[in-house]
Amino acid sequence: MVALAINWVKGYGCTCNYLWHTPRGGIARSGGTMSAEQFKKPAERAAVERAVTALKGHGIDAVIVRDGAAAKAEVFNRIPKGADVFTLTSVTLDATGITEALNSGSDYKSVRDRLYALDRATQGQEMRALGSSPAWAVGSAHAVTETGEILVASATGSQLPAYVYGAEKVLFVVGTQKVVKDLAAARERIKEYTLPLESERAKAAYGVPGSAINKLLEIHGEVPGRIAVIFVEQELGF
Repeated sequence: MVALAINWVKGYGCTCNYLWHTPRGGIARSGGTMSAEQFKKPAERAAVERAVTALKGHGIDAVIVRDGAAAKAEVFNRIPKGADVFTLTSVTLDATGITEALNSGSDYKSVRDRLYALDRATQGQEMRALGSSPAWAVGSAHAVTETGEILVASATGSQLPAYVYGAEKVLFVVGTQKVVKDLAAARERIKEYTLPLESERAKAAYGVPGSAINKLLEIHGEVPGRIAVIFVEQELGF
């Protein structure tokens, strides 16, 4: 996946969580509760195709690929060599080898590597500026609806400026288990399924108490040509 995005680059960080209350053991809905395990299962092809159609209607390009290798090839096909690229922290990108490929070698200019070279204590403003406006931002989302909305949760919001406006181009690589019916289901997925897993990841990776969603980005539309979603027909990330 994307991890319920924690983006830590020498302190340039963001953890995520969603602060809704629902009954213990399930997700509150008008028809009862749903098991969080439902959100682990890849969506049916028809549901993903509805999401693709809806996204395109909102000015957001979208394609469906078979697996992580195909997703990686699609990313490379879209980003020109020599471009400035910022990979936002993502289990999905890590699992597909996209993070390593974009940040190693000489084909791309790694914004992440430049951030690693800076000192947060003395160069915090420079780090914020650099991370907010890359030529290309590559990451994942926590949910995408069949009605064409993309949701990304965050605690500090450090990855959100690039997605919202700062980056010239944005690519989201998304496992199809993240496709849900509507905004209500998307928000439920973030709290009931993504947050607990991301909290455990954050504890292990950063030694923090857990993750917390203080900010939630909903993308409902975009100027055509700026954002693209690559759906991967397998479970990737959470």
